[in-house]
Amino acid sequence: MKTKSFAISGMHCASCVRVLERALSKVAGVDSATVNLATEKAHVTYDESQVNDDNLKEAVAKVGYKALLGENGHSDEKDIRKKKELKELGIKVLVSLAIGGLLFWASFPTLMETAPSLLKDSLIQLLLATPIQFWAGFSFYQAAFSSLKNRNANMDTLVVIGTTVAFGYSAFVTLYPEIIQGLGIDPLPYFDTAVVIIGLILLGRFLEAKAKLGTSDAIKKLLSLQAKTARVVRDGKEMDIPINQVIVGDQILVRPGEKIPVDGKVLKGESAVDESMVTGESIPVEKYPGDLVVGATINSTGTFTMQATKVGSETVLSQIIALVEKAQGSKAPIQRLADTISSYFVPVVLMLAIATFVVWYVFGPTPAFLFAMLNTVAVLIIACPCAMGLATPTAIMVGTGKGAEHGILIKDAESLEIAHKITTIVFDKTGTLTLGKPKVTDSSVMENIDEVAKTLTLHITPQTPLEQYIFSLIFSLEKHSEHALSTAITSYLQEKTKELPVEGARAIAGLGIVGTVNHEKVIIGTKKLMEKEKIILCSELEKKAQLFAQEAKTLAYIAVNGKHVALFAIADTLKDSARETISELLKIGISSYMITGDNKQTAKAIADQAGIPNENVIAEVLPQEKEKIVREFKEGNGKGRKTLAFVGDGINDAPALASANVGIAMGTGTDVAIEAANITLMNKDLRSVVTAIRLSKKTMRTIKLNLFWAFGYNVILIPVAMGVLYPFFGLLLNPILASLAMATSSISVVTNSLLLKRAKL
Repeated sequence: MKTKSFAISGMHCASCVRVLERALSKVAGVDSATVNLATEKAHVTYDESQVNDDNLKEAVAKVGYKALLGENGHSDEKDIRKKKELKELGIKVLVSLAIGGLLFWASFPTLMETAPSLLKDSLIQLLLATPIQFWAGFSFYQAAFSSLKNRNANMDTLVVIGTTVAFGYSAFVTLYPEIIQGLGIDPLPYFDTAVVIIGLILLGRFLEAKAKLGTSDAIKKLLSLQAKTARVVRDGKEMDIPINQVIVGDQILVRPGEKIPVDGKVLKGESAVDESMVTGESIPVEKYPGDLVVGATINSTGTFTMQATKVGSETVLSQIIALVEKAQGSKAPIQRLADTISSYFVPVVLMLAIATFVVWYVFGPTPAFLFAMLNTVAVLIIACPCAMGLATPTAIMVGTGKGAEHGILIKDAESLEIAHKITTIVFDKTGTLTLGKPKVTDSSVMENIDEVAKTLTLHITPQTPLEQYIFSLIFSLEKHSEHALSTAITSYLQEKTKELPVEGARAIAGLGIVGTVNHEKVIIGTKKLMEKEKIILCSELEKKAQLFAQEAKTLAYIAVNGKHVALFAIADTLKDSARETISELLKIGISSYMITGDNKQTAKAIADQAGIPNENVIAEVLPQEKEKIVREFKEGNGKGRKTLAFVGDGINDAPALASANVGIAMGTGTDVAIEAANITLMNKDLRSVVTAIRLSKKTMRTIKLNLFWAFGYNVILIPVAMGVLYPFFGLLLNPILASLAMATSSISVVTNSLLLKRAKL
């Protein structure tokens, strides 16, 4: 199976979406097809051996639209086409409204007295109205004809029937006035109604198209981050080449202030890199040889040479763009409901229009035919389901784009919708709540070290502080070990010591390391190693060791020349944002759990720091058991089903991420975890879990408000257009006002969605 996304031109309403989805789904070999009105794109999953581009183009053309399969998603060609279409539409709007204004001036009862006699001539009005009806309104006829040919009805069908009735009646009145007079009806044309309706609907489409461009700002911003060129070193020469010519393995020189062109690894040099445009993290990150760098981030200070490891569509930025675009084109469950309703809406409106004509023609006042015709036209025009079709996808586009700007990547619209219902979150411990790597939390040197030192015969210079000398001994020996705990100690002592000469460094598996540093015999390791080396433990340090052990910390004992002189406590420390995140989740009614393979004592120590109740800690869990536990949580264990999110980062978290209602992966995690997740936090900040839920709530609030106005507008105004207020208040809805209201409803829905951009998360 292959998935292809491509643009479609000619869509205007929710019923267009339904028609296209049905047509594409009927193609042999197509597994699924979704069409998005806001992005004007189709997403089709199909069997490559059975389906080709021509099959898809033909299916789309048969129902009256055009598939643009050869067009790149973000090409200049697409921008040129969009600008050209907008310009052509703008010209049609100006001409239609200008002529509509003249005809309205010559037709409105009190206003027409000031109009020149030439404009009042019905034949002149016919000549002015004809090009608007069949040139400006040609797209309506084209779409309606194709739709009816395929036994469908859409918004264009309503517009064509409504304006053609008004224009046709007016033309008949103009050419055969005596027949109308013979029926006792004053032969007045209604060219202004047909022309102004077309002009206003086209104006609505023009403004809607301009507003919809704003919903894709997130993609444009991401695209603008890309560097245009790269300075590569080939055959010993530096040369600037276009970014699309960089290949994996190229050595690239990056200077201060320049954008890093592609993803890669630092070979030479050091710098600080501003990664905020990709991760949302504002503090520049220090980079040294061996560190990874991400394309489109900005080199702040030093010059360095890097090696390209990922180019083109493989880079982090390209994958982010693809993910955001996929999310913006996906369909939320609530949107499917709106699309289904819209598919039945047009046929219902046609029946209501017929009923309106019959009732007014039979029971209406004289001239009954005119009342029946005008009210029917008003019903057809005001009932356009455009607003319903735009209510959800525009909000989804803005919401997912807003998330991307905050370093929150949302894979699809369904995840964004479900996230606001989350009641429980299960956090993996290592690398999610904690930093995922050991860190020295405490260090102690025995209090009477100065007295003890006299018996150690240390090779120390008089000006060197004793504690610093001991730390230098520890640092120098640990530099000869690659163990994670050794790395934690050397990182901790980096700024406090200097390196001394080491001889005979020897690692003892599972226990520690032994060696001679600056002629001193140094032993670093576990309590068992001290016992093995016949070292008598310092009682004062041993008391501290017992306290650290209760906090589930790993202990490193240090002996110099046969004396126990120091103690280090090491732990996988809690992230700074963890406690605040758990607290914020509690405030919005979400309970937090922690799952880990660690023993219960270690797990509870971390949970206490994070603010997670002990009863919500699930410890000593094997990697393969995480998914089962998540599934049981979802099903409620007999206590009612929960809407569950799982937050993790490791390969062993992937099944649990996929099993949860919403899987949230840390951006620092593995590719497998990110692929399995519904939401990825590129900014590495746990607080973004809360931000993602708030974004979901605000997006759903916008969608519901959009749908309320879209449905409410039709429910209220269709009866008004049918004339239900006439018997009580003598009020009728002019078809021109109906077309203005229809255009306004679509614009208001898009504008309301755009307000999400200003939402505070």
